[in-house]
Amino acid sequence: MSNEHTFDSYARYYDLLYRDKDYKAEADYIAALIRRYRPDAHTILDLGSGSGLHAILLSQKGFKVQGVERSEEMMRLAEKKLKKQPNSKTSDLVFTQGDIRTIRLGKTFDAVIALFHVISYQTTNEDVIAAFQTAREHLNPGGLFIFDVWYGPAVLTQRPEVRIKRMADEKIEVTRLAEPMLHPNENLVDVNYHVFVRDRATGAVKELKETHVMRYFFRPEIEIIASQSGFSVLHNEEWLTGAPSGQNTWGVCFILKVS
Repeated sequence: MSNEHTFDSYARYYDLLYRDKDYKAEADYIAALIRRYRPDAHTILDLGSGSGLHAILLSQKGFKVQGVERSEEMMRLAEKKLKKQPNSKTSDLVFTQGDIRTIRLGKTFDAVIALFHVISYQTTNEDVIAAFQTAREHLNPGGLFIFDVWYGPAVLTQRPEVRIKRMADEKIEVTRLAEPMLHPNENLVDVNYHVFVRDRATGAVKELKETHVMRYFFRPEIEIIASQSGFSVLHNEEWLTGAPSGQNTWGVCFILKVS
């Protein structure tokens, strides 16, 4: 399965599978980066906003946030979360369906973010450049573009490996087997997911298979694409920890600024 529809059948189980993901810590981290590099920032465009948790948490920190997400199922999850928020003001938090490579909203923001490897899902040079151009088109002068990617030095040093993850709630138990295949000449990893969903009441098991194609990046290529897209690279570091990027930092955050 291509990345075009990767998350549609996956979306129902997405929040359960990532229930252990610390979205609050990640929102705190992103907010701190924005305040460090653009202290006067008030507005954020979240490209690939998924099920909406990062956007909701950032809006609770006082930012005005607009999320863009391609998957209809993910959009439904985000809208459902939004309705549950106390005192939520739709003017301060909006979700829009669209493709991050082509969408043009006709307005600009102080910061654009693309989190949880959204840029690594852009697997061709054309797709990466298009996503960077979308970010650039929606930024105010001096605006920030912040994103995290799989980092090439760590991917090639540590190598992707088979992983099994199990999560459960009161209704279902989800087991996910992830089998990666590395394509070193293309800077890509096929992550082949085999997901088993067991109904805890009936014992019935449903299976689904999906392939997520992920691109890993090196700083020099990010610098080239950034320069061609009207950005300069301010900094890169390990995602969440702030440690220097290197052979042990699989997830790396880049902070770009409109040049």
